[in-house]
Amino acid sequence: MKSKNIIHTRAISPSGAGGLLLLYFILYSFFTFSQNTTKLKAEIEKLKTDKALKHSILSVCVMPVKTDNVLFEFNSEISVVPASTLKIVTTGTALSMLGSDFKFETKLAYDGIFDSILGTLKGNLYIVGGGDPSLDSEYFRDTKDSLSTTDKWAAILKNKGIKKISGAIIGDASVFDDNMISPQWIWSDMGNYFGAGACGLTYHDNKYSVFLKSGEAGSKTTIIKTKPNIDGMQLINSVTANGKTDSAFIYGAPYSNYRTMEGTIPANKNNYEVEGSIPDPALFCAKSLTISLKNIGIAISEKPTTVRQLKEVNKYASPNKITLYKHYSPTLEKIVYWTNLKSLNLYAEHLLKYIAYKNNGIGKEQEGSDIIKNFWKKKGIDISGFYMYDGSGLSRANVITTKTQTQILRLMAKDKNYKAFYNSLPVAGKSGSLGSLCEGTCAENNLCAKSGYITMARGYAGYVKNKKGDMLCFSVLANNYECSSTEMKKKLEKILVAIAESD
Repeated sequence: MKSKNIIHTRAISPSGAGGLLLLYFILYSFFTFSQNTTKLKAEIEKLKTDKALKHSILSVCVMPVKTDNVLFEFNSEISVVPASTLKIVTTGTALSMLGSDFKFETKLAYDGIFDSILGTLKGNLYIVGGGDPSLDSEYFRDTKDSLSTTDKWAAILKNKGIKKISGAIIGDASVFDDNMISPQWIWSDMGNYFGAGACGLTYHDNKYSVFLKSGEAGSKTTIIKTKPNIDGMQLINSVTANGKTDSAFIYGAPYSNYRTMEGTIPANKNNYEVEGSIPDPALFCAKSLTISLKNIGIAISEKPTTVRQLKEVNKYASPNKITLYKHYSPTLEKIVYWTNLKSLNLYAEHLLKYIAYKNNGIGKEQEGSDIIKNFWKKKGIDISGFYMYDGSGLSRANVITTKTQTQILRLMAKDKNYKAFYNSLPVAGKSGSLGSLCEGTCAENNLCAKSGYITMARGYAGYVKNKKGDMLCFSVLANNYECSSTEMKKKLEKILVAIAESD
């Protein structure tokens, strides 16, 4: 396809020295960033006749970071499902809007009266969530530190002189709306750890583990234990022993303690771990702090609850609260690092909702999506064909063009938070989901990208230096292919290597 610069040279009829200078600049720009994409074109031609892609959509867009030229494109303006490559949009927006040094804030506050002489808090203690996804997260936990976050909070409260609480521990997640998950998520996702919803008071990654024991192939499995224990949860196990991989799924809706497990795990396994989403994270956090306080001798007169539960029975009066302690998250740079490296859906959903909260005062899914799209539209990006229903890419209702994704990557390279963004992306042949990708090629330890995969949708979006040392940004997405995900990965890998080998 002709570059924009070629079109410009035809449109301009320069006259005088100024016109000649402009023409020289345009021609220089074109020849500087013109690329030999012969191998890339050849790989695309091969895929055009690939039977596995007969009914599929393949979309590719490649641009240099320095100029707004499309170096190569194939179906780049067709909307396709991005899967987790959508996280580059969410994390890039969050960094650009909030800054890499931003920190979430969680408060411990109380209503009523605190008698510091007797050490009695005559009222309720609130955990006021600030949308932090990292509270007691495994990604920020010191393995040498056995104390949980609530254990540390309990010690802080004891040091402040609290000996007794004549009230309850109340989890306040009202910074986000109560709809923790996108309405576009499917039933088989939401009960599992990767389908954990964004709660204004997330705790322990909003997930628990079920440990199973399996016998011979075809036999039923048994539950050994769950960790951490979810008080009141009813777990019905129908998982059997079969196959070689984890094909077990947990089904259950937010706030419901009823959970069912179906599918298969490998035979003859002991303590085989399957992870699920905590039904009510704010309540779990309140219960955890209640236990931590009681363990160090602080008496609490009432059972833990949440603002949501109190509102349901008209027992929440929105009292004035006095802050006792503020807990701050790691920096956004570190949170984004784990979001992209490990493709953490939960973290991405938190960023989406917090963007809405920052702009509108309440964290809602669709409002966050609209803000993100308008953010890039104001920067001059064509967002037609871009429909966003979550921040993580878990929903198949999300669609975007590879051209839009590539333009966002290009603008992020000019953002003051680019370093934090770039460093969060997995590196080919080295880290994250790209750890085994492009080994032994010029893309190894060079190409940095976010991968994406859900059923019949796979892709990559990121950066790579070509043979000349020019930084390129790209998006490669495939939908509705008729082969295994592993086979599709190998086909796309050839495209990525071809991009890196352009000169």
